[in-house]
Amino acid sequence: MGQVTATAERTIDAPAEQVRALVADYAETRPKILTEHYRDYEVTEGGQGAGTVVRWKLQATSKRVRDVVATVSEPEPGTLVETDANSSMVTTWTVREAGARSLVRIQTSWQGASGIGGFFEKTFAPAGLKRIHDGVLANLDARARS
Repeated sequence: MGQVTATAERTIDAPAEQVRALVADYAETRPKILTEHYRDYEVTEGGQGAGTVVRWKLQATSKRVRDVVATVSEPEPGTLVETDANSSMVTTWTVREAGARSLVRIQTSWQGASGIGGFFEKTFAPAGLKRIHDGVLANLDARARS
């Protein structure tokens, strides 16, 4: 059983403070930037940044659905960490200044399966999840520009 990690980054043509506010808005912005891979999205506590609790189903493949209940923390300004209560999955959103623009990074890690299933998970899951994250970042970019 090894650590599996998927990472996606995008430069967004908007100030970091604006993008941070969008990323931290789990009530209004987040449901609008999620791709079709996310179902049944619901804020169960809070809605803005740290202390928020959200749930969703992540349909990574036609056969792979993960039921996520994430609690949000903010260990430092510009970084939000979503920790899943149902698994070892942790997703970290980081927004950094890049001049007048922002660099946004989404990184998801979890403990992979063991054996041959773990080999395939570690080999293929990061690329699939990166594509999902890329879609979310594209939607975030469009939202920041509107």
